[in-house]
Amino acid sequence: METTSFAQSPFAALTFIAAPALLTNASSVLALSTINRMLRTGERMHDLFVRSEVGGASAAESAWLVEQVNRVERQAALLLGALYSIYVALAAFACATLVTLLGASLAHFDGALSLRVLAGIGVLLGVIGVGGLVVGCINLFRATQLSLVNIREEGALVRQRQARSQDK
Repeated sequence: METTSFAQSPFAALTFIAAPALLTNASSVLALSTINRMLRTGERMHDLFVRSEVGGASAAESAWLVEQVNRVERQAALLLGALYSIYVALAAFACATLVTLLGASLAHFDGALSLRVLAGIGVLLGVIGVGGLVVGCINLFRATQLSLVNIREEGALVRQRQARSQDK
């Protein structure tokens, strides 16, 4: 993009600033929901801990409980990895917004080289941000798959217990 296009249209700079700012906002919302999921995973682990303290479980129930704990632990690790990636994306998008704003303000000084360098940095930060979001979303998906396995196992256990109680 030419330096004169920034100087001629204030909307050109706004366009380049709005995209990373919008992605920053989207990353923030994703980070908040991931933190919420992490807290829920901690609550789930606490519930499993309380269940383990009760005692008197059969060998099959103990094995089931240990498997649940293992999955919740893997889920927490995936969520932490997702949160890390989302924070990287958030920082990259925020920096891209700042770099773009700086480049738009320098456009009036006709520094074509500095404008190109800043544009390149902005694009690189944008790519890092999108990469962080992709990695974070993959980890969130994997954590959700583990939740589904636990939900299905608990559903099967409830159905078994209900079938046993109706047979009595």
